[in-house]
Amino acid sequence: MSVNIKKAAAAIVVVLGVTGLAACGTDDAPAAGKSGAPAPKTVTLVSHDSFNASKEVLADFTERTGFTVKVLKSGDAGEAVNKEILTKGSPQGDVFFGVDNTLLSRALDNGIFVPYEAKGLGRVPATYQLDKEHRVTPIDSGDICVNYDKKYFADKKLAPPVTFDDLAKPEYKDLLVVENPERSSPGLGFLLGTAAKYGDEGWQDYWKKLKANGVKTVDSWELAYNQEFSGSAGGKQAKGDRPLVVSYASSPPVEVLYGEPQPKVAPTGVSTGTCFRQTEFAGLLNGAKNPEGGKALIDFLISREFQEDMPLQMFVNPVAKDAALPELFTKHGVVIEKPETMAPQKIAEKRDPWIQQWSSLVLK
Repeated sequence: MSVNIKKAAAAIVVVLGVTGLAACGTDDAPAAGKSGAPAPKTVTLVSHDSFNASKEVLADFTERTGFTVKVLKSGDAGEAVNKEILTKGSPQGDVFFGVDNTLLSRALDNGIFVPYEAKGLGRVPATYQLDKEHRVTPIDSGDICVNYDKKYFADKKLAPPVTFDDLAKPEYKDLLVVENPERSSPGLGFLLGTAAKYGDEGWQDYWKKLKANGVKTVDSWELAYNQEFSGSAGGKQAKGDRPLVVSYASSPPVEVLYGEPQPKVAPTGVSTGTCFRQTEFAGLLNGAKNPEGGKALIDFLISREFQEDMPLQMFVNPVAKDAALPELFTKHGVVIEKPETMAPQKIAEKRDPWIQQWSSLVLK
């Protein structure tokens, strides 16, 4: 799943062998060195901590272009974006991956990207293309949703919650753990989901109900999902006692894939009426040392080859219309038909004051 949901203490540089980036998975990728001066052999991708791709997929593009990919991991999404803002004009790399719609305005307003219309962008639905100037390119989407521990609810003979309203009911008292929206991307997405559902004023009354119903708040997804949540493999080991957690609709396939032994049915479920749609983007950094390699990278990220590799590497959904989902997703994943959404302009206007109001309501 998207690793802007994970928190890291420091940036880590990872060089992926002789890997590289491709343009749309086609033969029209820009060849290294065609513009006169020899092209840099390294393309640096700055990302949140969860970027991953199959070595075979990346190596295929290296064979086409000669570029080697260096991945610089810079913490959670918010932390990584802030680092790029601080180094604006003299960036850490050539391309940034992992800014999502909850933080997009912050990145765009600070001018860390330059426009580039990626090859193959027509294969991406317009609903994902939130920047008309093409400073960023949509790469993946995912739904932030409450997950539940199936065994807990079966043992208690209690139906799991389905909607936001359900979470505030007495039968679910002291069962839910959420992430602090000031520190966590899924925590922020869940807050925005409640604001989209209940309106600019109504969301505050809703959170008062959640607080009265014993909601627990922690700083990161890692703590919430792998320590507090009783349904995850990590949570079981940590003896977590909260059977409800804010995570992703793609979390159940993860529990299947990494289960030992691998279960036939996902041990966790998704409360489908509690979801907020998150989209992640990549952009060419202002001041990139290798802009041609960076453009090739962005083209590659929306190629069918990368898009079909991505679900089992980062547990997110492809945005390209021609990319197929793996069987693990179609069998154990959940399709959210009507997630809550919010216009980027409204997120930009309301995000910071809402976080402050949330902190006053919930943390004090």
